[in-house]
Amino acid sequence: MSLAPIATTAPPAVSPGEMLGHRAYLVRFAQRRLHDPMLAEDVVHDVFEAVLAGRAAFGGRAALRSWLTAVLKHKIVDLVRRRPLHASLDADEADGADALAQACPRPRPDETAEQRERLRQALARIEAMPPSLREVMRLRVLEERDTAEVCARLDISEENLFVRLHRARRQLLS
Repeated sequence: MSLAPIATTAPPAVSPGEMLGHRAYLVRFAQRRLHDPMLAEDVVHDVFEAVLAGRAAFGGRAALRSWLTAVLKHKIVDLVRRRPLHASLDADEADGADALAQACPRPRPDETAEQRERLRQALARIEAMPPSLREVMRLRVLEERDTAEVCARLDISEENLFVRLHRARRQLLS
């Protein structure tokens, strides 16, 4: 058995025109990951720059779009790794205004009191509703029961349930 030398071919060159045909897809892909349209545009530009500068070479082992997407994924990972995870609260910042602007994850006591008062009023309004609307609100909204379970318990159709819920919510808003 003789072994013939394997012919090697140069990887196919990627033309700018071929890459531009995939630009819209790559930008959408990056926007879904980064949630920032301008940053997505920048990352896709970096991908094209890396390909054209020869830092990323297309081997032809996959479809061009798949390969460009893989390069884009790596660029996104690099970008996320470089980004700081938390806002800096160092004292040496300009005037410390950024540190004061940080939102507290818990509501303030006055906000808690307002929320409790609104809840008390909403529950009182639900209790004042006609029995058919009150039961629908209690079961479906307050107890978060399944639609089928509420319909079976009250012996009503789904359409009737939704009508009653709509009416009850409208009554709460008025």
